[in-house]
Amino acid sequence: MSTENEGNPVPPAPSAPPVPPSSPAASPQAAASDGGEAPTAPIPPTPQGAPASDPYGPAPQAPDASWPPPPPATPSYADPGAGAGAGWGSSYDQQHQQYQHQPFQQPQHAPKKGSGRGGLIAAVLVAALVAGGLGGGLGYTLAKNNDDSGSTTISATSSGGATQVKRAAGTIAAVAQNALPSTVTIESEGTNGQGGTGTGFVFDKQGHIITNNHVVADSLDGGKLTATFPDGKKYDAEVVGHAQGYDVAVIKLKNPPSDLKPLALGDSDKVAVGDETIAIGAPFGLSNTVTTGIISAKNRPVASSDGSSTSKASYMSALQTDASINPGNSGGPLLDASGAVIGINSAIQSASSGGLGSTGQSGSIGLGFAIPINQAKYVAQQLIKTGKPVYAKIGASVSLEDGTSGAQITDSGSGGSAAVEAGGPADKAGLKPGDVITKLDDSVIDSGPTLIGEIWTHKPGDKVEITYKRGGSEHTVTVTLGSRVGDN
Repeated sequence: MSTENEGNPVPPAPSAPPVPPSSPAASPQAAASDGGEAPTAPIPPTPQGAPASDPYGPAPQAPDASWPPPPPATPSYADPGAGAGAGWGSSYDQQHQQYQHQPFQQPQHAPKKGSGRGGLIAAVLVAALVAGGLGGGLGYTLAKNNDDSGSTTISATSSGGATQVKRAAGTIAAVAQNALPSTVTIESEGTNGQGGTGTGFVFDKQGHIITNNHVVADSLDGGKLTATFPDGKKYDAEVVGHAQGYDVAVIKLKNPPSDLKPLALGDSDKVAVGDETIAIGAPFGLSNTVTTGIISAKNRPVASSDGSSTSKASYMSALQTDASINPGNSGGPLLDASGAVIGINSAIQSASSGGLGSTGQSGSIGLGFAIPINQAKYVAQQLIKTGKPVYAKIGASVSLEDGTSGAQITDSGSGGSAAVEAGGPADKAGLKPGDVITKLDDSVIDSGPTLIGEIWTHKPGDKVEITYKRGGSEHTVTVTLGSRVGDN
């Protein structure tokens, strides 16, 4: 897989997310059932306080209340894909999203002629995203006989032939052996010849494959999509539905084989910091690559975008892992020690010596982010059922400016519309412009993006407790989340 990532200026990032409470010792998740690979886009850096002088320009004064919000002044992030009122759970400032698309010579599965976006990878919102060049070296040692004979002959001992090594259940090798046959390398190509490579995994026996929205974006509107299994069998595929806000997409194989084995889905709510993780993908076009690590943190607010002029941002309350994730891992499964899927690899925070605008391909620095599988499963089921995503919302437009005081409801929404949707959830709960939301249930809210990510971990109709400040006093109200269908 390959991705053309062009370094783009990164807008100011939201404030640093709260440090998650310590979690219990890691414990493997039990597998649920049996069960591919998509582009990965660098995720915008995790929210952090912005520098005193912002080299990327000021953030918009008031985020859009409708979806999609206006495109940012500069392209967004490295490779994956909010708003208020009828739009996202709350509006978001698109200057807080950043993608990095940098040229990369795809080693294999390259799309047809044309500049490809190969391995996509989302980037976390940070003060700066740097595209780092990757270097790899393969070393070997030559043994040499120094005795007086001047020569040495080495021969393998014969013991009746080689025997197959058996891997015990629960080992990384055993998990990989079981999961790899249910992952695919996805090649997405647009009508203009541009495209990229990512990963996906088998969701059901009917041929549905889960991946990232930014992995299949190029193939929309008449493009071409293929999925290749580790055994080399390739299938044409089509997009069943895609959710740019969640950065989740479902594709379906045309004429799928009858022996598909869906990967078991775990419970991302029960994941603990320190749990072992296994990531599968096609980093830089190297299909069927397996890497390992741990869950480094939970509930990381992450915003990402594909960097195009028409791009809209995606938000997630992500699982953070140090398992190596690179462009091309996007859409691939993040597994627990038992082999159950706990997340979809979607974005990375990367660094490079080339700086912004560098032509070097961004790579892993141990900060990878995955969409929790509980959320992705819900979205995928909606896409398979109706072809359209359903988003939870509070019906209020919030500021995405840097700061750690919370998510402030703006004075006005997009295009001069009301910041609090009349008759919407926030309005019914008594929220008003100027209120600063500081908590949603037990989650601390330090910014607009954090609020959006938390809202989207819920379903429409869920009741949540919102704590907010008004005139120096703190209040708590119960809000019943509304819904919005589709990305528009």
